[in-house]
This record gives sequence, C-alpha cells and structure tokens, in this order.
Amino acid sequence: MSALATALSTAMTTSTTDLVLLDRTSGTWTRHPWQEVHARAENIAEHVVAGPPGAVGLVGEPTVEFVAAIQGAWLAGRALSILPGPIRGAAGHEWACATTERFAGIGVGQVFSLDNQLTLLQDNDSGVAIHDVATVGHSRRSSTFEPQIAESGTPAILQGTAGSTGTPRTAILSPEAVVNNVIGLTRHASVDATVDVGCSWLPLYHDMGLSFLLSSALAASELWLAPTAAFAASPFRWLTWLSESRASITAAPNFAYSVLGKYARRVRDVDLGRLRFAINGGEPVDCTGFEVFLTEMTRFGLDPHCAAPSYGLAESTCAVTSPLPGTGLVVDEIVDPATDSATRHAVLGAPIPGMELRIVPTDHAERSGGPEIGEVEIRGTSMMSGYVGQPPTAPGEWFRTGDLGYLRDAGLVVCGRIKELITVAGRNLFPSEVERVAAQVRGVREGAVVAVSADGGSARQGLVIAAEFRGSDEAGARSELVQRVASHCGVVPADVVFLAPGSLPRTSSGKLRRLEVKRNLEAVRA
Repeated sequence: MSALATALSTAMTTSTTDLVLLDRTSGTWTRHPWQEVHARAENIAEHVVAGPPGAVGLVGEPTVEFVAAIQGAWLAGRALSILPGPIRGAAGHEWACATTERFAGIGVGQVFSLDNQLTLLQDNDSGVAIHDVATVGHSRRSSTFEPQIAESGTPAILQGTAGSTGTPRTAILSPEAVVNNVIGLTRHASVDATVDVGCSWLPLYHDMGLSFLLSSALAASELWLAPTAAFAASPFRWLTWLSESRASITAAPNFAYSVLGKYARRVRDVDLGRLRFAINGGEPVDCTGFEVFLTEMTRFGLDPHCAAPSYGLAESTCAVTSPLPGTGLVVDEIVDPATDSATRHAVLGAPIPGMELRIVPTDHAERSGGPEIGEVEIRGTSMMSGYVGQPPTAPGEWFRTGDLGYLRDAGLVVCGRIKELITVAGRNLFPSEVERVAAQVRGVREGAVVAVSADGGSARQGLVIAAEFRGSDEAGARSELVQRVASHCGVVPADVVFLAPGSLPRTSSGKLRRLEVKRNLEAVRA
C-alpha cells in the first residue's frame, strides 16, 4: 500500500469516532463509524481491482459510499480524481460528455457516481466504465481484502486547478505529498482527536474540501459533513450545523463568512462557543466582511480569535500558510500615496510544517513607500509532482505561484495575481481593491464584481468594471460607482458594465473567472 492508504487504514480501523453525514432530502444526520467506512472502502477496492486499469473517478454528493470510495481507490493502488456535478442550468448530456472526456484525458478508467449524475454518465457512450457507488460500497464484508501495491510513481490525487486565471490544469499529487500536507496542517492547528470535531460543507472535488476530510480521517477525529448544495440552499444552516455538532474546527471561503455576517440579524439560537479554528481560504479575504462576521457572532459565544485566514494552492496539495490557533484576524494596511486611501489585507500566517515560501522581486507591483511586493514562490514536502501532460517538476524546485505579496512579522500577505494586475496610466491596481469599492454601491451584488484592464487593441483602454446589478436606477448606480472608484483608487473607470445576476462566469468552486470576463468584454468592445 502507499503511505497514504496505510496511514488512513491504520487511523480508520482503530478509530472510536464517527463520520456524521447529512442527508439533504430528509435533513437528518447519520453516524457512520470510521471502521464501517473502511469496510465499505475495501468492497469498492475489490470492484476497482476487478475493473479496467487506470485511475478512479468520482462524481457526486458525499454519501458514506462516496467517502469510502476515496480510500477504496487508494487501497486498490490507483490514483483518484474527483470532478464536480452539473451546475444549475447545465445541459445534462453535454455535462456528461465533458466530464467523461476530462476523466479519460487524465487516465481515468472507471468512474463511481450515484443518483441522477450516475444516470447521466451511464447514458453517455464514452468508453469509460461507470459504476453505482451506492451498490458497490455496501458495508458487508465476508473476506479480508488484500490491499494492492501501486505501481511506482502512481499518484494519489489528480487534482484539477480552479482555472480562475486561465485554462484549468490537473496537478499530480503523490501519496507522500498528501500525507505531508494533511499532517502538517493538523499539527499546525494542534488537532486533538479526543476533543476536536470538524464540520464542513466544502465540495470534495475542491482541494480544501478534500483536505479537510482527509485531515479528520487521518487524525481519527469526528467529522460532520454536509453536501455543498445543502449550504447553497440555505447558508445559515452552516451555523446550525456548527452548533449541533459542537464543532471546534471548520473551513469556508470568504464569501460564506461575509454573507452570514451581513445578515447576522437573521441568526437565532445557535451556540458557537466551541469553535476554535475557522479557516478562511480559497479566495481573497475581505477583512471588513470577515470582521463583521466575527463581531456579530460573539453574541452566540464565538471567540473572534478562532479566525484563521489561510493561503493554499492545489499545486501544494492544499495548505501553505495559516496562523497558529488563537491568533485571530491580523490586518495589515497599505496607504496609497497618490490618494491617501488605505488598502487592508489579511495576514495569512506562517508556513505549515514542511513548507517554505519566499518573495521574489518583480516590477509588476511597485509601490513607493510601501512594503516590498513581489511574487510568492513556494516549495516543500507537499508539492505536486507536476501537471498532467507536462514535464515533471524537480524535487526542491521553487514554484512560482503567480500571486503577488509581501511578508510581515505575523506572516504572508497576498495582494493579488500578476496576470490580473491592472495598469492604468502608470498606476498599478489590484482588482480586489477596485471590486471592494464597487461592491459598496447599492444594487451591485457583493462578490459579483470584476475589475479588469481593457487592452488588446480596444478603442477605449483603461479600467473596466463588470458587475451583476439588480435595481431600477442603473444610471445613478453607474455614476456613484465611477465616483467611488475615482475617489478611493485614483483612477476613473473607462467603462462600467452592468449584467444580470448570475451572468459572470465562475469556476466549479465559485471563483470568478477574471480573464474570461476580460476576453468577453474585449470582444464586445473591439
């Protein structure tokens, strides 16, 4: 067995805690001992071994059989890839074709799924074997399964990158890299299986969601896991789940904290007093929105020092930096000498054990009198082996993240991405700065604003803002937006484009695709 399969088997078969799963239809939670999950994993592994060669693919919501299939793939000595199901409005047949093509393109030979997604995949004549995970992953064991020894170099995870700044790629993660990252984070967060309880609704096809699950499994701690769709249907359920589970550890992207903080008046009768480590990662941290959440939730027993704004990438398995427990939200400000306006950034903590980072000077983001901003480069024990279809990366090689940032005593500060940096009349702007200001305009949907630079031969070059808008006075809102951005950012937008809610393109994990927005706007404006 691989190092990952071995570690998981040991933890799961000796655990005295449970995986607790939410049934989205009934709204009830069901306990499954980790030992039961492992038995189901052995059944799935037997089925994998008897099937075609290649990696194992998973699509679906987190049932006990689905979670078991993750370890089942590794017990069978295979690599694992998890892809998202169809989003609302997608054509089922087209989604199934695209998904099986993507699986086949990275070497997946068989796919496990369930419910409607299973039907869609089975109806698509792709040549990839499709299995019902609910049938295969039963809990009955009549014999001992002999775990398979994986061929040398077999990855543990084929992790799709978000593709928010370009074409999605697939990172190759070795078993050792996954183990190192998960153990590094659990040690950094001082996880104690006898005390800590995790609670998550993050999708398992996303690196943060999968790492959160594996952290609980390897630590043999209790985990409450809900489908992402259940959170999306009613975000306030997350607080109820934290209260019911008496969770001490959770994780979510920034928008979740901001939404709950903004509408905190709707919260009733929850107890957040046990929460000690709340990871905020996966997207830029809005300090103001996060602060509102932390302040409002103190009424329900939350200790604001539980805040853990963190930094990670699919290419590093997941976590790179995080604050130590009890640190809380630390904010650093940069004052723009041209406008005297201050931009607030969350400090994202120090590297977890096994990881290193450095800031490499670049001319992409110079600020007179400010911190020395450069490109963030990382390396360490949980780095990927490379991308599918590309040359492997050398061990110990520094990886250029494409993120711009700087260092403070409390840790890393990330400002934005090099490819998304906006340069207008010699001034460098980070999109997040502009988007934060634009989102304050009434009618503009929070988290649905994109700022880009218009170039590529466009007749009107400069700053362009695209925002989802709901309201009757577009002209007034446009005028206020231009005035706010000019006042706070020192640049007058060349154009403001209002779109219907839901129009901006996003990745499967909900991140805005800025470069795609830029290409679309340039095509229209050309």
